[in-house]
Amino acid sequence: MPRVHKSTIRRARQTDRRHERNRATLNTVKTLIKKVQSAVAEKKTDEAKTSLLEATSAIGKAVSKGVLHRNTASRRISRLALRVNALSGSGS
Repeated sequence: MPRVHKSTIRRARQTDRRHERNRATLNTVKTLIKKVQSAVAEKKTDEAKTSLLEATSAIGKAVSKGVLHRNTASRRISRLALRVNALSGSGS
């Protein structure tokens, strides 16, 4: 039977904890993005703008924690902002 090192066991525990934390952060981000998209679909301008601010903040926090890559976050924020801005009627 192969010998399992203590450090391997510890790293596995750390990986599990990080995985759970990262999934929770990503689920929060996805929920907030869906909230923005549903507000845009229902053409609720004020709700969409406030949801966009919340989503942008959550995406930024996910980047700072290393859950999302900064370019991915930038792309998602940009696409959400385009939809909200198109809804509100402002050109840019």
